[in-house]
Amino acid sequence: METGTKRAFAGAIEWPGWCRAGRDPDSALEALFDYRTRYAKTLRGTRLGFEPPAGPASFVVAERLKGDATTDFGAPSIAPKADERRITDAELARLCSILNACWRSFDLAVETARGKVLAKGPRGGGRDLRKIVDHVVDADGSYLQMLARKVEDGPKAERLDRTRAAILDAIATTAREVVPPPGPRGGKRWLPRYFVRRSRGTSSTTRGRSRTASPERRAGTVEA
Repeated sequence: METGTKRAFAGAIEWPGWCRAGRDPDSALEALFDYRTRYAKTLRGTRLGFEPPAGPASFVVAERLKGDATTDFGAPSIAPKADERRITDAELARLCSILNACWRSFDLAVETARGKVLAKGPRGGGRDLRKIVDHVVDADGSYLQMLARKVEDGPKAERLDRTRAAILDAIATTAREVVPPPGPRGGKRWLPRYFVRRSRGTSSTTRGRSRTASPERRAGTVEA
């Protein structure tokens, strides 16, 4: 549980991408529980054994983290201690499986929304479909720098594929070696688990906003 002064985030330790926000810890846990069916749908076909808890009261808060300005702005910002655990080959394969499942889900949402009018926000704001995709790719490319990697230059039409390939390579390399040294300005690098947690949080949240205007391990362990 990551708690700031204005917002709190609850995220499942073993299930990167299953993370939701609320005005306080209790509402964050409620939101996390409400999101369970969408996350389960994302992982459908992976055979990872995702089993959501029976209710919000079933969650066990494993870590409580003090948030910062980024938390209050609207994004999780603090890595849980659990992400420092050594990553075995089996765990690496599992993380990559979750990543690929989230990417497939995002791609499906994009294809479903193609050619349709997307619903705007309550004040009329929002991005069109192309800008939504670009936002996710740009975010992943920016996050990749936290693993001391970057997306190689190339045709814009292939940028999504290049970004994803670079992510998988960076995670595998970082998991087997050591965390890269701090950046030139002293910034702390991310651990592979935290990278997946932050990256998939962006993708799943953006996917939730891509709605058309037409009507229509232990899942109960969380970090906050």
